[in-house]
Amino acid sequence: MKVPLADLTREYKELKSEIDSSISKVIERCDFILGEDVHKFEEEFAKFNGTKYAIAVASGTDALRIGIMASGIKQGDEVITTPFTFIATSETISQSGAKIVFADINENDYNIDPKDIEKRITKNTKAILPVHLYGHPARMKEIMDIAKRHNLIVIEDCAQAFTAKYNMESQWKFVGSMGKCGAFSFFPAKNLGAYGDGGMITTNDDNVAKLANTLRNHGSSERYLYEREGFNSRLDTIQAAVLRVKLRNIVRFTEMRNKAASKYNELLKDVVKTPSTGENCYHSFNYYTIRFESKEIRDRVQKHLNENGIANQIYYPVSLHLQQAYKHLGYKKGDLPVVEKIQDEVLSLPMFPQLRDDEIEYVSEKVKEAIKVRC
Repeated sequence: MKVPLADLTREYKELKSEIDSSISKVIERCDFILGEDVHKFEEEFAKFNGTKYAIAVASGTDALRIGIMASGIKQGDEVITTPFTFIATSETISQSGAKIVFADINENDYNIDPKDIEKRITKNTKAILPVHLYGHPARMKEIMDIAKRHNLIVIEDCAQAFTAKYNMESQWKFVGSMGKCGAFSFFPAKNLGAYGDGGMITTNDDNVAKLANTLRNHGSSERYLYEREGFNSRLDTIQAAVLRVKLRNIVRFTEMRNKAASKYNELLKDVVKTPSTGENCYHSFNYYTIRFESKEIRDRVQKHLNENGIANQIYYPVSLHLQQAYKHLGYKKGDLPVVEKIQDEVLSLPMFPQLRDDEIEYVSEKVKEAIKVRC
């Protein structure tokens, strides 16, 4: 049996008539750039996520880049973030002119550790940029409290976590609605995936929304009049039309992901560390990531899965503070011990809403087989 990491074809077949109709309407109207569906999608996304504004852009990376710049991050500032993430999180900090400061993660949900954040605050610290990794919210109460004490901005990287929620003082809030702004990715394999690239910035701040709107469109709020230099970063109307259809199904699809995760947990709980969900958290399971006792076992399991047609991925094999791109920051092995341990022990298994029970059982069986082998 072959099991893909994600299967977009099954989702398309389920939504085919709606998606095809929505795309056809865009083509008939020929409003391909900032068209009707873009504006409607922004309104619907903001309403769903509980924010005043949602600004659609060309990619999740652009959502971070523009969100950081619109929040006032500039040359000389320091931004504290996690090294256990995709490089878009950190490169967009550098591209704003700010300095990246990496903090370690915690062992339970693999998100940035609030205690380590506080140790790294200096007079130049301007912002904290938590990543809601794998679909699990970061510890936002602690992070927001730290930000308040030190007068810092919080920018949320929500690329892997649309529909994830955090219980903030007895009120459930979606990720991307708690900080100054949030950044989402619509990369095809994400919880809410386009048929190409796309991203969204969410905010309740009038000034951030206004600046983000101009930055995404060459620094212009009125045609051929430019307030500043900006970017060509507009979500295509066809992508917005697709995403509007998927948004109407996202709650159901997230519930299906959680159901699949529960089945995995039951089958694997005695052989690996399965994902835990924090008491005040609702997980969106963009990825289902298990953890082994050692790199040797992890690598052996990965090899066995590959040999049996089961797609898998390591997110992320080398943390950013140890990458060549950030050698100039001066980090060395041993500086962030928790993340350096975790990166050698995690493995992500197939996860998507239409994943079948028999596929989960097959994957789990092969994981167990590999663990039992003794070299």
